[in-house]
Amino acid sequence: MSTPKQPLLDEVSKKIVELLQEDGRRPYAEIGRAVGLSEAAARQRVQRMTEAGIIQIVAVTDPMQLGFHRMSMIGIRVTGDPREVAEELTKIPELAYVVVTLGTFDILVEAVCEDDQHLIELIASRIRTVPGVAHTESLLYAGLYKDLYNWGTR
Repeated sequence: MSTPKQPLLDEVSKKIVELLQEDGRRPYAEIGRAVGLSEAAARQRVQRMTEAGIIQIVAVTDPMQLGFHRMSMIGIRVTGDPREVAEELTKIPELAYVVVTLGTFDILVEAVCEDDQHLIELIASRIRTVPGVAHTESLLYAGLYKDLYNWGTR
C-alpha cells in the first residue's frame, strides 16, 4: 500500500464532510441548503467522494454492546519490510486498524475480540504466524473514554 495522495477538496466538499461527520444520515436537501447547493448537487458530491474513497458512510458501534468484550492495541515488531507484513495483517477480520509506524513498533493493530480466549487465539495462531512477525506486545483496553469521528477536515 503506497502513501495516499492528499485529495484536494474545495471548501464546499469539506463542509459536506464535516456535516456528514456530525450525522451520516443527514438528508441531502439539508446538506445542500447548508452549503448552497441543490439536493441533487449535494448527492452527487457525496457520491463522488464515496467512489473516490475519500469518505465512507458507516454505522459506528459500541463493541461491548455487540458482544466484543476484549479490545487491545497490539504493537508488532517485524523482520523485513513492515509494509508487506501490514498488508497480510489486513486480511485478519478481527483487526479493525492496521498502521505502519516509525517508532518502537513497526506496526500497530487494534484487535476487537469476544473475550480473552479469542484474543489469545488471534495473537498466537494468526498474528504471530504471519511471516516476518518477530514480536508482539498487547495493550489491553480497560475502558473506552473517547472514540469520535467528527474531527473535521482542517
